Amino acid sequence: MNAVEIESAVSDLAAQPLDAAEFPYAFLTAFGNKETTLQTLRCSPATTKAKAKFILATDGQMLEAEELISGETIACAFEDCPNHFGFLLINPEKKAL
Repeated sequence: MNAVEIESAVSDLAAQPLDAAEFPYAFLTAFGNKETTLQTLRCSPATTKAKAKFILATDGQMLEAEELISGETIACAFEDCPNHFGFLLINPEKKAL
């Protein structure tokens, strides 16, 4: 997916009411992850052992994220998260996990 497609998908997600159980998977889908990847994440015990690049939390009102390598953070209103989607793109100068 290109940046325009990702921004559009994140905008669509931010416009919907929060479904806490499905949000992580919808968010990963917005960044182009395939359904097979999502299915693996839903049922694999290895998911909890993986090294995460980000910590992301939302209550449907606010969204906060921390990039674990650099410690950079964002905090914004949930509906404003499309304005910050670039923060969550893989930076080629940093090692992607």
